[in-house]
Formats: sequence, structure tokens, C-alpha cells
Amino acid sequence: MGRARERRERVLEHLTDLPRMPLGGAPDPAFRDRLRAELVSGPITGPITGPVTGPITGPVTRELLPGKPARPNHAHRRPAHPRPLLSQLAAFGLSAAMMVGSFATYQAVPGDSLYPLKRAAESALVGLSTNEAARGERELRSAKTRAEEVASLLGSSNGGPLVGKTLKDMEESTRAGISRLRRAEPRSPKIKKFARHQKEVVGSMLRQLKRDQLAQAEGYLDYIEGLVAPG
Repeated sequence: MGRARERRERVLEHLTDLPRMPLGGAPDPAFRDRLRAELVSGPITGPITGPVTGPITGPVTRELLPGKPARPNHAHRRPAHPRPLLSQLAAFGLSAAMMVGSFATYQAVPGDSLYPLKRAAESALVGLSTNEAARGERELRSAKTRAEEVASLLGSSNGGPLVGKTLKDMEESTRAGISRLRRAEPRSPKIKKFARHQKEVVGSMLRQLKRDQLAQAEGYLDYIEGLVAPG
């Protein structure tokens, strides 16, 4: 208690002396002489009793403020250095690679190494859809993608064996999407719009299909025709 009272009294004494002290410039001569004597005699162990306006060149170990221990200069944190250019380039390269990888996955066709990842992403989007109508629209979007893939495979020299499998997947996605949409929105105009689009796309492929593939496509078009018809 005695030490705390003494500290408060010294603080009040400093506050009382403030109006008499000059603003800026060098410290009071008496204070400067007293501080020099204390610094020369050894480490400071008590509170500073006057204002300091110049640099202190000796070690300071006392408390500058009540409850606030002074920190030696070497304890100051070093300023954060900017990220090296190499790290920034690496981050940019990684982002670019991810974008290229996503684009390549989206462009993959049956037989490509990234195609299973593309199908998995489509299935995940269907599962994450918020309602039955959204899931139906996702399925129909997948059916449109399968039709585009069939057209791409027909223009490829080694895509023949995969055409039948892709036509089957297209029909399964179509039926699943139509079923979901009819449950959620029985008179949705999206059904007829989708059917007209698929009829045009698949109809343009018929001349390029083999016999078994042709039978698959014609069966699909019969189903689509029923969706386009008024009712």
C-alpha cells in the first residue's frame, strides 16, 4: 500500500509541474542532471520522476507506468515482410492450374481420364439441389450434356463403342428429370422446351448412327415426341 501511495503522489507531483514545463525542446536542466547521474550509477530501479523528451541510451528496467513493465528494445516485433515474389507466383500458378483443370473436366467426353470426375460433379450437384424441381432441371441439363457428348463421339475415330453407353445415360437422365419436374411442377413449360431441344439435337445424329445405336436414338425420340405433343 505504501509503495502504491508513493507512486500516486509522484504522479500528482508530475501533473502539478506540467504547466511550468516548456512544451518541446530539451528537458529541464535539473531533471537532465539527475537522470544522467542515475544512468551512470547503474540500472534504473524506480519510477522516472520527470518528462523525457530525448532518447535514452542506457538500459531501462524500471516500470515506466504502473503495471506496465518496460520492454527491452530487442523484444520489439520485427515488421512483417511482404510475401516473396516466388510465393506469389506459386499461388497464381496454383489458381491457374485449378481453373484449367476445372475447364478440362467440364470439356471431358466419355473415354477421357477426367470424365468420371465430370459425372461425379454432376451427380453431386443433383444431390445438393434444394428441391425436387431443381433436381429435375439438373437431370435434364445432364441429358443435354450427354447429347452433346454423343455428337462429339460421332466425330471421333475411336468414339464408336461409347456412343451406345452415352445414349443410354442420356435417356436415363431425361426420364429421371422429367419425372422429378412433373412431380414438382406438373405443367412446367421447361419440359416442352427441353423436349424440342433434344428432338432437334438427336434427330440430326440419326444418319451417323449404326444400327443398334439408331434403334436407341429412335426409341428416345419417340419418348421425346410424347413430351412435345400438347396435353
